[in-house]
Amino acid sequence: MTDVRRLVPRTDAVLADPRLVDATGRLGRDVVKAAVTEAQARARAGELAPAAVPDAAVALLPERATSLRPVLNATGVVLHTNFGRAPLSAGAVQAMRIASAYVDVEYDVATGARARRGRGTLDALLAQVPAAQAALVVNNGAAALVLTTTALAAGREVIVSRGEMVEIGDGFRLPDLIASTGARLREVGTTNRTTVDDYAGAVGPDTGCILKVHPSNFTIEGFTSSVDVADLSRLGPPVVADVGSGLLHPDLLLPDEPDVTTALLAGAAVVTCSGDKLLGGPQAGLVFGAAAAVERVSRHPLARAVRVDKTTLAALEATLRGPQSPTWQAIRADSDDLRRRTERLAAAVGGRVVASAGAVGGGSAPGLALVGWAVALPSSYAERLRLGSPCVVGRIDKDQCLLDLRCVPESDDDSVRDAVLACMS
Repeated sequence: MTDVRRLVPRTDAVLADPRLVDATGRLGRDVVKAAVTEAQARARAGELAPAAVPDAAVALLPERATSLRPVLNATGVVLHTNFGRAPLSAGAVQAMRIASAYVDVEYDVATGARARRGRGTLDALLAQVPAAQAALVVNNGAAALVLTTTALAAGREVIVSRGEMVEIGDGFRLPDLIASTGARLREVGTTNRTTVDDYAGAVGPDTGCILKVHPSNFTIEGFTSSVDVADLSRLGPPVVADVGSGLLHPDLLLPDEPDVTTALLAGAAVVTCSGDKLLGGPQAGLVFGAAAAVERVSRHPLARAVRVDKTTLAALEATLRGPQSPTWQAIRADSDDLRRRTERLAAAVGGRVVASAGAVGGGSAPGLALVGWAVALPSSYAERLRLGSPCVVGRIDKDQCLLDLRCVPESDDDSVRDAVLACMS
């Protein structure tokens, strides 16, 4: 009697299957070979027929070359930090794909000599913010602030209001960030009230800069006062304004959100912000300001340690030059259109349409409610939707699972519908 194990195809024969050859190019030989080995082991154990090994190996392959899993964001929170904040535009994704190969990121093809790194992105930043004389891109908003204060105030004092000593998330606190630069914090005022005299009384020969921080992830109401950049700029030392979320210009929809242009026109020597929040681009930190100040920041040795790669530069440039980003499409989504989509989904899955207050998120525009709608389902659906394919994440409110379509591309509405129907079955 023939031992069935002898009929299990050899590894090289299975790897020659066209489907596995294609997968090797996408996933790598080690991943594909591991799937083949597992399928062969199952055949030897009698769990499947030897002839089924190639099909089984294909079925065992991971869907993607990364462990990151796509998520359909039905929470209503546009810049969801746990989901990587801003979704990139199609143009930004294409730009990253181009930049993944050899590109002239730091090379002049006309002369064959070295060129200014990321010059196209820097030009795009300055075109968007004419009030800035120079700009710099680093790897995140915290790095932009740390690099700037290091370059301007290492070994000296940074004056900051006690009401702006914020924690930016995941335990990262402003005092700790500044202390890491070698500068000394000089706190002025109180938690709820700081005056220009408080700052003026602290200015001295050891002042490196005055720091103005937007407390973006909370609001203080009631008996409060703060000092604007224009008044601070008259005190003498350079003013560094961290506006946080990357709003480049004033926007009527976000009247309380500080922006880069206004801070520069008010006299800030340097303005720092993020590129992956309201700007809607990849994770990045942006530095705008006077030519001399930005040059000093860019020449600091730490600048090399926090610089961005070519794919980030490409995605950022495409975001700046391209059409409205997915972030702003979600923020400005039409309420009537959202209701139409929500009613269609509710009718298909038997849910109820309820009012839903979305949020900008990512520490941007705290307290601003984005009027919209959601489909209300039993709370037990939340886990099933998270674990399904596709992964759909809603939010729990009053023992209901709410699916808010604000951040879901309309082209994915049917996928959300099918995911809910799969939960029911």
